[in-house]
Amino acid sequence: MDVWCIFAILLGLIGIVGSIVPGLPGPPLSWVGMLLIYISGTKGGADPLSLKALLIWLAVVTLVTVLDYVVPAWFTKVTGGHKQASTGAIIGLFVGMLLPPVGIIAGSLLGAFLGELLFADRGVWDSFKASIGAFLGFISGTGMKLICSGIMLWQIIKYAI
Repeated sequence: MDVWCIFAILLGLIGIVGSIVPGLPGPPLSWVGMLLIYISGTKGGADPLSLKALLIWLAVVTLVTVLDYVVPAWFTKVTGGHKQASTGAIIGLFVGMLLPPVGIIAGSLLGAFLGELLFADRGVWDSFKASIGAFLGFISGTGMKLICSGIMLWQIIKYAI
């Protein structure tokens, strides 16, 4: 295993972390790890990573990244929420990062609820529904990124070792 492989595996692991932590682009970092494996020409126990597979993963990463922005807004809208709920969920998520992992979940839910209740001037029940929608959108986006980055990390390890 050479330096490129070690760096690729590290990028894959950071990609997993970035799928959960806001601000770190998880799947794109994992894809860069795959790119390093492709450039190094490492085979591991399998055939070398093909350009076709690398480009397909680029399309998947692009789709997941775009959906990560669309899905939370869609979930919030479907449950009757407004932009304030989404903004509150993001702010709550950052505040909740001080007490991971419970704080991330509770912060996102509470932030969406307070954003809808205080700034959109909605009732408690409507604010609660919107916060659930914002939270489900966040969980869905995070799940997509984790699955994508996890499979890419497995591919990186498969070709590196």
